[in-house]
Amino acid sequence: MPLYLKNPHSILAVLEIRPQDIFEIRLPTAHAGDTWEAVRTAAQEIGIKIAAPETGGRNPRRNPRDKRRSPGRIGVAEAVVKDHPGVALEALFSGIKASEPGLWIALDTVQDPQNLGAIFRAAAFFNVRGIVLTRARSAPLNGTAYDVASGGVEYVPFSVQTNLSRTLDLAKDRGLWVLGASEHADTDLSQVQPDRPWLLVLGNEETGIRRLTRDKCDVHCRIPVRGHITSLNVSVAAGILIHHLSR
Repeated sequence: MPLYLKNPHSILAVLEIRPQDIFEIRLPTAHAGDTWEAVRTAAQEIGIKIAAPETGGRNPRRNPRDKRRSPGRIGVAEAVVKDHPGVALEALFSGIKASEPGLWIALDTVQDPQNLGAIFRAAAFFNVRGIVLTRARSAPLNGTAYDVASGGVEYVPFSVQTNLSRTLDLAKDRGLWVLGASEHADTDLSQVQPDRPWLLVLGNEETGIRRLTRDKCDVHCRIPVRGHITSLNVSVAAGILIHHLSR
């Protein structure tokens, strides 16, 4: 299924990692900004043709009662790419050593594509080793997630799984310790040391980690509250937890 990417950083990452999966890049002939010009240069260096942005068609923001003439859809810079297939779970969990710290993430039905993209971006920033996604009741890795990730989807290996419970069992068999993040946990994040390979589990935006997932965790931790707001957006919490566990 093709994705339409509008963040030049996302497109540059695809050009670097899997240029064979780019169907088309559309850019205006005039200077489109330094990062878009970097996209143009990178594409031309590997022989990908640059097309002009599409224009015309009905303006989706136009009020149907407005009789004034619509100028049509303004062409935008974008790339049409193949979606990333991910990797096998065995490959995601390969090379784990009990004596070697490292961080993986599992997302238990995170449903907002913007949260998903922001978590991928933070994971790429801190060099997280891999991400597990759940297939059902979860945000799709669509164009929005790719663009918010700003290239993170290309740099962090990920695997989409149907059964998270079995996935956590396999993670433990491979030597990972499973850490569940919950605002109701008794253990403060400061008590968790980045001294081993951790699989950090982050839950749904409204309900958190599901009970069966929670029961599989070796440890549960919370980010201590310092002010009047007692909860965080899952992508913000992810950034704090990833930073602590990546020290």
